[in-house]
Parts: sequence; C-alpha cells; structure tokens
Amino acid sequence: MATATKSKTAIDAKQEIEAPLTDKATSAAHDAVDALSSKAAVAENGVRKGASSSAETLNEKQLAAREKLEECTSKTRQLASENPLATAGLAFAAGMLVTALFRRK
Repeated sequence: MATATKSKTAIDAKQEIEAPLTDKATSAAHDAVDALSSKAAVAENGVRKGASSSAETLNEKQLAAREKLEECTSKTRQLASENPLATAGLAFAAGMLVTALFRRK
C-alpha cells in the first residue's frame, strides 16, 4: 500500500513539472476570477447603496405627498363647509360637464 501511494505522489509531482503551460493557465484563470470577484463585490455594494438611498428618498417623498394631500383635503372641506351653496353649484356643473362628455361618445 505504501508503495502505491509513493508511486501516485511521484506521478503527480512528475505531471506538475511537465505541465508548466497548464500551471500558467490555471494561475491566470485564478487571477482573473479573483479580479472579477472583487469588481463584482464593489458593484454589488454600489447597487445596494443606491437602492437603499432610493428607498429612503421614496419614503420621504411619499410622506410629503401624504401631508400635502391631507392639507388640501382639509382646505377643501373647510371651503365646502363655509360655502355650501357654491359647493353644490360646482358639483352640479361638474356633473353636467361629465354627462355631456359621455353623451358625445
């Protein structure tokens, strides 16, 4: 058994010595994979930071839009409660306009 192990090791060592082009190609492939891996990691971090920043910006804009909507809604309700007759007139005019537009089709 020990002889078989020694002979396989000797053959493996002999093959490594006799294949310098394979060793160079293997080394170059490993270097290329390592370089690509580091570039991919940098790109991934950039994408993650961009996505996080976009999510934060979107949340801020969404909150601002909600506040503006609430403000406009409260102003509209206040105007409607202060001028009920004008509100009814505007609603009637809008209804007539929509009806006229649908009849033309």
